[in-house]
This record gives sequence, structure tokens and C-alpha cells, in this order.
Amino acid sequence: MIYQFGDYSLDTKLLELRTGGVPSAVEPQVFSLLSYLVENRDQVVSKDEIFAAVWEGRIVSDATLNSRINAARRALGDNGREQTVIRTVHRR
Repeated sequence: MIYQFGDYSLDTKLLELRTGGVPSAVEPQVFSLLSYLVENRDQVVSKDEIFAAVWEGRIVSDATLNSRINAARRALGDNGREQTVIRTVHRR
């Protein structure tokens, strides 16, 4: 499946993020996070849902999640202030 948004495309079969048609290097967990968020774009997902989907139930810290979200934002040219692509909802 290929998801197109803005200047980006996310190919879940090739495990590839492209920016303007050019492949962008992202860590596997960051790619999994992006895939999960894109696939669930029509709803707010909880931290627990992300942990279950991306880390498959392994115990990881909130700091790890924040680090991967920040890496995903960087890959998409987004930031925590504007949140144009990835939005976080306080306490959700």
C-alpha cells in the first residue's frame, strides 16, 4: 500500500518513505510509527495503542516514544510547535 500526503509517500510494501520522490532514510521503528499513524489517521490513537502496534507489547519508556515521534516529525519536516503532519493531544 502506498499512502500519499503532501510531498510525501509511504510505501508499506517496500518499507520506504519518499520525499518529493526521493527515498528518505528512517529507522525501522520510526517507519512503523509513521505507518501506524497513517493507517489510523482518522482517529486519535493512545500511547498504549502505539506501544502495542510498534513495539508489539515490549515495555518501553515514554521517552522512547517521544524520541521516535520527534524523529518522525523531522523526517516529515514537521515540528512539535506547528504539528502540521503529526499532532499530539495532551493527555491522550
